[in-house]
Amino acid sequence: MFASKYPGAASFRVTLYGSLAATGKGHMTDKAIEDALQPVASVKIIWKPQVFLPFHPNGMNFEALDGQGNVMESWTVYSIGGGALSEGEKDSELPHQQDIYQLNTMNEIMKWCDDNGYSYWEYVDQCEDEGFWDYMMEVWQVMKASIERGIEHEGRLPGPLNLSRKAPTYYVKATGYKPSLQSRGLVYAYALAASEENASGGVIATAPTCGACGVVPAVLYHLSKGHGFSDKRILHALGTAGLFGNVAKQNASISGADVGCQGEVGVACAMASAAACQLFGGSPSQIEYAAEMGLEHHLGMTCDPVCGLVQIPCIERNAFAATRALDANLYASFSDGKHRVSYDRVVRVMKKTGHDLPSLYKETSEGGLAATL
Repeated sequence: MFASKYPGAASFRVTLYGSLAATGKGHMTDKAIEDALQPVASVKIIWKPQVFLPFHPNGMNFEALDGQGNVMESWTVYSIGGGALSEGEKDSELPHQQDIYQLNTMNEIMKWCDDNGYSYWEYVDQCEDEGFWDYMMEVWQVMKASIERGIEHEGRLPGPLNLSRKAPTYYVKATGYKPSLQSRGLVYAYALAASEENASGGVIATAPTCGACGVVPAVLYHLSKGHGFSDKRILHALGTAGLFGNVAKQNASISGADVGCQGEVGVACAMASAAACQLFGGSPSQIEYAAEMGLEHHLGMTCDPVCGLVQIPCIERNAFAATRALDANLYASFSDGKHRVSYDRVVRVMKKTGHDLPSLYKETSEGGLAATL
């Protein structure tokens, strides 16, 4: 966006702040910036991990410079999670667009479904435009491809940890177990595959973020392959998963730098739980219950990536969250859907819990597991 506005710039200067600076190299933030700006002009990146801008921990400032080094234009923007950008106001997400969903809590949406006899995916269908399901198919294809590449991709992951890929080994080992254990092992393998593709700079689908990109694909790929669900039903499940993710993003956050890993892997687990429960015929209340459990049992999870890489503990967390999503679906399916704590309430608690966490435990690589290694 910035490069297109200043094609005549002699050079660019980009300052990364807070969590974005602390984990930027591990997340390949500098590579992404250089890939976009260097075709226009040279780029200098400045890292300020100790400086936190007021709106969000992931702040960055872009400057376009003329031939004498004078600043032609400056733009401060925030990476607020899942690839979304904001200019620093509550409703300033980029690109600017009107709200697609008029209802922004699950209680409101569930009441609408009950009153109209619709499922969650049908509410999504009512709100989105005609190209939505084609886009969902593209997302599903990318998810499947990331898993299939990851299962075949052997060797070490990039970075100083020298971590070996596990997905190919888990996949091969899982095929040798009896069906009850094989199923769980395959889910591990699928989640590892997508997460390892992310860790090595491969193409993945944010669901809801890059760091949590293995959970939803693993669950849906497993159910597609193991239970024969059609692409159409998988897409409907994806629509429902996205709806639960949107509610969390709208009312709390899906940024590890803002609320910790509960906002990434926790929300991903809620999305996958809802998707699985819908596929197995859950009612709106059972689906909401499954999602609530998926998020509730990740409350307080810190974001403490070792060396700022999306590897330890991130990759394993994706695998465990995928299996927890299947457990949440099963638990909710045994129930009548009635429960005391709503998904909306857990989202509010997640936001408060995340903001109560010291910044050390929110994607700065300065606390928790990151500090011990």
